[in-house]
Amino acid sequence: MRTQTVNSTVAVTDIHPCYEIDNLNHVLTYSPSVICTLFYIFLVFLSVITVCGNLLVTISVIYFKQLHTPTNYLILSLAIADLLVGIVVFPFSMVFSFSSCLYHETLFCRVQESFDIWLSTCSILNLCCISIDRYYAVCQPLMYRAKISQNVIVCMILVSWVVSASIGIAVIVGGLDNEGCGERCLIDMVIENTVGPILSFYLPVIILLCIYLKIYLVARKQARNIHILKSGATLSKTERKATKTLSIVLGVFLLCWTPFFLYITFLPLNKFSVPVSVIEALNWLALSNSMLNPFIYAFFYSWFRAAFRVIITGKLFQGDFANIKLN
Repeated sequence: MRTQTVNSTVAVTDIHPCYEIDNLNHVLTYSPSVICTLFYIFLVFLSVITVCGNLLVTISVIYFKQLHTPTNYLILSLAIADLLVGIVVFPFSMVFSFSSCLYHETLFCRVQESFDIWLSTCSILNLCCISIDRYYAVCQPLMYRAKISQNVIVCMILVSWVVSASIGIAVIVGGLDNEGCGERCLIDMVIENTVGPILSFYLPVIILLCIYLKIYLVARKQARNIHILKSGATLSKTERKATKTLSIVLGVFLLCWTPFFLYITFLPLNKFSVPVSVIEALNWLALSNSMLNPFIYAFFYSWFRAAFRVIITGKLFQGDFANIKLN
């Protein structure tokens, strides 16, 4: 997610190590420094890890039939959003850095901003869908199969992608008339930096936290119920583990994205200089969330670890493993 440029509001005293000033414009340098070179090596590594990790999750859920569950379909949708971050957003952000777009906003910056908003909003909407899935699985297990059917999951995924894409497109369209907007630019910036984050981040986060709090209270009550049948207890344990893992996914998402959203929310109120290093660090911390989710799945889910192992070792090309039992 990006912000509009209002030079009187945002003062930046230094320059990105990979950029130089040419006719008052910030452009990529032709003679990159050592810091710039190391920075791009790190970003390329981050992009490759993000793509490979989420590609493993995507292939695993699609190929192995044991992973064909409603929750995993939502995880698949989240992994595809993260995969697109690695394929599209990372290269865009390496060429058009966040701080350089604060200096001089171009059409490419608006396109980059559009993809950022689209995929970040899609991620949090997918997390909202996952929280609904977990709510019925833990709080109303007898109604789970009736409420969370395959058609419902498909509708959830479609709504998440269509709504987030519409918001991303609106960013480009809304930014086309920024030239010569005068004082209205400041008003637009305040609206974008406050109303936008509230609708696309803060409000969904509050809803997510409320749902997971309810799930936690119900799961705690179930754990204390000594009259649960053995089979029911096993199911409850499995569901609680899934809920715990996906709660960690939500927690990591918040740790990565909250500092960035706080920054852009209070940006219009900040009249002090903002170091480029801080701006870039917050931006890349947010984007690094797309790299971390596959590691969380691999760490907590034995069946994802088994699926990753089959794919990485190349066994997938040696026979039909779609129906194997993943331990």
